[in-house]
Amino acid sequence: MTNLDLFSPPPAPVRVPPPGPGPLDRLLKVARIYLEPGVVEHARGREILARFPDAERVEVPSHQNIPGLFGNAGNVEAWNRIKGSTLVLGVKKTLSFVANDRSSDFIAPSTANGCVMACAYCYVPRNKGYANPVTVFVNIDRISEALRKHAHKRGPKLAPNSVDPRCWVYDIGCNSDCSADAALSDNVRDLVRLFTTLPNAKGSFATKRVNRELLTYEPQGKTRVRFSLMPHAQAKLLDVRTDPIAERIAAIDDFVAAGYEVHLNFSPVVLQEGWQAAYAELFQQVDAGIGAKAKAQLACEIIFLTHNAGLHEVNLRWHPKAEAVLWTPETQETKVSQGGGVNVRYRTGFKGRHVAEFKDLLARHLPYCRVRYAF
Repeated sequence: MTNLDLFSPPPAPVRVPPPGPGPLDRLLKVARIYLEPGVVEHARGREILARFPDAERVEVPSHQNIPGLFGNAGNVEAWNRIKGSTLVLGVKKTLSFVANDRSSDFIAPSTANGCVMACAYCYVPRNKGYANPVTVFVNIDRISEALRKHAHKRGPKLAPNSVDPRCWVYDIGCNSDCSADAALSDNVRDLVRLFTTLPNAKGSFATKRVNRELLTYEPQGKTRVRFSLMPHAQAKLLDVRTDPIAERIAAIDDFVAAGYEVHLNFSPVVLQEGWQAAYAELFQQVDAGIGAKAKAQLACEIIFLTHNAGLHEVNLRWHPKAEAVLWTPETQETKVSQGGGVNVRYRTGFKGRHVAEFKDLLARHLPYCRVRYAF
């Protein structure tokens, strides 16, 4: 057996999901599917289309340019209606890997972008104009092969870092929520399975949804799930169409038992009056809600809010109450992101003091929760 053979996943049978209601039925009742011409050439594309046989199909030249959908300011008022009725199917053209030193070592080529959920602070809509339905990419075979080759080329991880001590970690859900994606296709299951065959690599994704079908995937410790948490009252305002915070916490032990590494993602931390008491209550809820096995492996990332002027203007037209806490010019300053985007964040100095205060509060209530990074 060659070294390359160690990275080759065994062949998997094609599974055609049955049509009809599924885990996302409350959030997504697909009435219209936009699809690129090449979608039907892929087995995954045909599987997804079979799941929604009654949906109108509209062929478009590109998933990135859909006339009347993206860039149409009139769609803002229909923000959640579009999310709840529209699906886009595309073929991923660019299979690039982006180096990252926070949540992962690399951001993998995405198998989806956009989301059926509608968190008010989400950065993905900044790139999709005035509508942000979920787009699923159907060429999972090419994406998986690119991941396999990239991991093989990297070889062993010789020096531990804050991401992981042994494995190269690939974020597979940077532009979507994999728990929701898994209810639309088998893309996520295929990736979780792939990582069990890569001795030097691990998958990772953050989620605000509990999809218990993932408990059947047998990840063997090679996929990290980061449950995103914020205080309950704040989540009710900002985490639109997501699962309740209590349900996310209640799922942690089950995901650990199923073979996932489970971390917490305190993101975004939105500062408003009384935040210290609200987070202390959240930390106590976590402590009371998880068992010894989960606590022994627990780590977290802490990400303070980054916002965007364009998204602010969009949000004012569909969810202005959220902007009352997200857009606070008196405490924010302009920031150029790693990707070159012009955003706003909490002011230097002001932010640093509150990051330190957050970490101290966490250490008092969850002393076993290691902080992988905070910014």
